[in-house]
Order: sequence, then structure tokens, then C-alpha cells
Amino acid sequence: MFQNWLHPIELPTENLKAHQLGRNIKRFTDELPNLKEARIAIIGIGERDANAIREELYQLSFPYKVLEAADLGNVRKKDISFIIPIIRELLDGQIFPVIIGNHPQQALAQYKAFQVLQKLVSLAVVDDRIRYSLNQEDEQAYFLREILDSKQASLFHLSFIGCQAHFIEPGIFEYLDGRHFDYLRLGSAKANTPELEPLIRDADLLSLNLSALKHSEAPGQLDPGPTGFTVEEACQIARYAGMSDKLKAFGIYGYQQANDHKAQGAKAAALMAWYFLDGFYNRKGDFPVSTDGLVEYIVDFKKLDYQLTFWRSERSGRWWMQVPVKTRAKYQRHHLVPCSYNDYKMACQDELPERLVKALARFA
Repeated sequence: MFQNWLHPIELPTENLKAHQLGRNIKRFTDELPNLKEARIAIIGIGERDANAIREELYQLSFPYKVLEAADLGNVRKKDISFIIPIIRELLDGQIFPVIIGNHPQQALAQYKAFQVLQKLVSLAVVDDRIRYSLNQEDEQAYFLREILDSKQASLFHLSFIGCQAHFIEPGIFEYLDGRHFDYLRLGSAKANTPELEPLIRDADLLSLNLSALKHSEAPGQLDPGPTGFTVEEACQIARYAGMSDKLKAFGIYGYQQANDHKAQGAKAAALMAWYFLDGFYNRKGDFPVSTDGLVEYIVDFKKLDYQLTFWRSERSGRWWMQVPVKTRAKYQRHHLVPCSYNDYKMACQDELPERLVKALARFA
């Protein structure tokens, strides 16, 4: 079936060394590879742009003893409606899709494919802009318009990472607060990168727009700007995403080879994809895969006049806060809210971070 949806890859790999990634993953060339044991599948949207990133990714090392990965080539059409069934087919087969796209709008296919499988979806977006407008007639409010304004209550939570206030329409932050969504502006995100990890761990899907990086760090962007994350910071974000057992799909969007300089943007995107794979390989099987090995910590929270329960994984050292209310069955995937050790320490001092207050409000 995938043959009807995808173009095979024509990039040669004969000159690659045995330890390089391009020689160690299954590739759709003459015929579709056997996907029965595949855990990850790469899909490109926009052949020229995706292949430019592939060319750099294939040259990176493959130090993984057991990581069945496949590259399924590029979609034949860039229409959202055409891409959705491809991603859904992979998700149905328990294969993790890694999407390399050339426009942020394509993340909508990632969301809609997962929406069919889960009634309540948590989405994280790494971008310099919040691509939504309170003005219903604003045609630039692509991607998030169909998600946030949908009458189907499929979106459970939305997190924005790295947004820059000088690009944000007035009233947007108040709108997000009103819906108990999270946003971490660029300055705060760069000042304490480890605190991004719980936000990412809470997501089912993550969309990373290349415009979240400085133009000088990653040329070839659709919307270049002088401020943003460095490549190192973006790679850390990608690795956090890979390590999250809850995450089911990951996408890097917005690369334009025509605007690239000496393939630096392609190299940056390839590094992010590599660090995602590295995180995926090092997953620990924490919640929601298993609650085994979670240690319970109870904090008497006087301000709220009840106890809060925190959990720490012995496998990874990561923390969760348990929502102190009864939750319906459909909320069970969300009842442990990812947090950090700093959040636990603040609770011990009778304080609670704003994002955890928002988390509690979502269940009210």
C-alpha cells in the first residue's frame, strides 16, 4: 500500500562507510522494505528539501546495536488529506513516524492522523511564532486554526516552546491562559533548557519548526529571523522528544533548500533528527509504558488543604505529579503530569509552579 503513496529514494549510499547511518537503515529504493520489525520510519514531504536533509543525515554515525529504522522515501503529494492516511497506517502498525517537511502547515497531518486513534491529544510546538490569530479572517493563522477552533473536543493540551513575544498577536497569551495551555518564551527556554523536558514529555506529538532556530544557525528557513535557539539547544529538545515514552510522532518542518547556504540548514535538521533517534534508542520504558519502578513522594500542601503525590522513576530519575482528583477513563493517559525535581522542591516549600496549576485546572 505504501508504494501508492510514496516515491522511492534515489540517493546513492555506496560511498558511505559501514558505521554511517545511511548504510544501517532499511530504505525504500527498488522495493518497499519489510516493516515487520521496524520501530521508526522516516517520511519526507517535498522531495528536493527532504533529500537535502537525508544526504546529511546518512553521513552521521549509527552507534545503535538494536534500532530497526526505515526510510520510506517521499510522499507523492503534499496535500494534507493525502499525508494523513500514511501517518495513520504507520501508527496503526506501531511504527513511529519521523516526518521531514518543508512547511509548518504539514504538521496538521501529523495531528489529524493521531486524532483518529486518540480522542484526547496533547501537542507540543517548537516555533518562534504562535501560528494562530484571534481574527477569524486572518489567512496566516494556518495550522492551528483547524485544531483550536474545531468543534470536536480532541485537543487536551497544547504547549508552545520558544515563542518570541515580538511576533505574537496581542491577546494570544491571554487566550492561551484562558484555556490552561502552556507557553515558554524563548528567553525562559534558553535560560533553563532542562525545564523544557517535562513539557515535551507531556506531549503525544511534537512539531519542530526550523524557524525556531536563529537564521545564522540554520539557514534554509521558511521564515528566517536573527533570534532563536542554537543548534545545540534544538538538538537537546529533539533528544528529549526521543526519550519520551508518551510521544508517538515527531516532525521537523520548514526547511527550504533554495534558501540554504552551504547546506548548513540541512546539516542542522539532520543533527536534530539524529539526536531524536539517539533519545528514542535510550528510552527507559517509564510511564505511560509502565508504572513499575516509580517511587511515591507525598507532600502536605497547606495552601490547597490537601496532599499532593509525586512520583520519581528509578530508571530515569524523571518526575511526575499525580492529579489529585478522580479522573474518567479517557483521562488516564494524562493523570500523571510530567514535572521536574525543582517542581517537587517548590511543592515542599508550599509553592506550586504555574504550569502545574494549569495542569490541575485542566481537570477541574
